[in-house]
Amino acid sequence: MGKIVISENISLDGVIQAGEDDFERGSWVTRIGQKDHEEWAKVEFEEALGAEALLMGRRTYAWFLARGWASRTGEWADRLRSLPKYVVSSSALEGPDWSNSTVLKGDVVEEVSNLRQQGNGDIVVYGSGRLAHTLMEHDLVDELRLMTYPFVVGAGERLFGETSGVKPMRLVDTRAVGDGLVLLTYQSVRDV
Repeated sequence: MGKIVISENISLDGVIQAGEDDFERGSWVTRIGQKDHEEWAKVEFEEALGAEALLMGRRTYAWFLARGWASRTGEWADRLRSLPKYVVSSSALEGPDWSNSTVLKGDVVEEVSNLRQQGNGDIVVYGSGRLAHTLMEHDLVDELRLMTYPFVVGAGERLFGETSGVKPMRLVDTRAVGDGLVLLTYQSVRDV
């Protein structure tokens, strides 16, 4: 069985909205130093190397396309291009315009459950706040990887919204990334 991994850049106060769509607080993820950015990129590349597939919402998919990931060169871009990409979209999605992409148009919970059953590695979810909420609510998240930035943003979309109940998680790893970032890894605790 595959493992659904939510991978997010997140502020100290839980904000995942990071400057897209003219966010009033700006792009806080770009306010880190060069060393932190380089170390962040290494961690993200390692994660891509360990992934079996990517799963993302339509807006995150469009974000990657707008930043040229479909045509970039280099090992990281090549790896992302080679991975199967599953895009959840309830609205019309032209294309898809990135190689190895499949649009999932059915029931999100059913589609992701099927992906998880058919897989045998990490299915990584980048960004995709709404999708992350849905997956968390339906107990489809196996692991959270939170790249924590040293900012209190104070407003914006947060990763953790209301749920129908408590979702227990177990901290399994902490890793300093550069001088200011921390990668926190949690696994879902089931049968509590």
